[in-house]
Amino acid sequence: MDNPSRSERSRTAILQAALAIISREGPGRLTLDAIAKESGMSKGGLMHQFPNKTAVLKALIEYQVEHFEAFYGTQLAAARQSSSSPVLASRIATAREATHESNSIALALLGAAAQEPGLLSISRDIDVTSVEQIKAEATDPDLALLRWSAARGLSLSVILGICPLSEDERNRLFERLLDDGAWQGTSAE
Repeated sequence: MDNPSRSERSRTAILQAALAIISREGPGRLTLDAIAKESGMSKGGLMHQFPNKTAVLKALIEYQVEHFEAFYGTQLAAARQSSSSPVLASRIATAREATHESNSIALALLGAAAQEPGLLSISRDIDVTSVEQIKAEATDPDLALLRWSAARGLSLSVILGICPLSEDERNRLFERLLDDGAWQGTSAE
């Protein structure tokens, strides 16, 4: 196996180990020693890939963002054919998808926020762009942003384990948020 392939495999194993630690034990337990043990690598091998914990956190956020942005891209391609607000529909679908992921981006973001709050700028930059795109495509930008915010809030409450709604109720609400027709005639104008 060539070095780039081995290096990528090692990198992926490290990031999966970091996600597992955050998920199982919380962000405070994320250390280079814990990651090395979880991934089955030596600490030297880990530090060859990531010289410090901040580098791991940054890569972890980028890894999760790439995963959800790929999902978003697939959703956007389909939504352009079926929705009058494809960016909004795709972002709502992505928020919904985050509730089904065992290693959700929220775990990575919470870990990063606890350890290095500045790393959240990666996600914030995507959100700034998304908000501008959602407003640009909407006939009622405020309503579109309310729908987007509701989806994010619902998703975050599920990920944090504080959502009082059943899975059926959550699915019904996500479907309602995705249904452009359900929001016709509700403008504040």
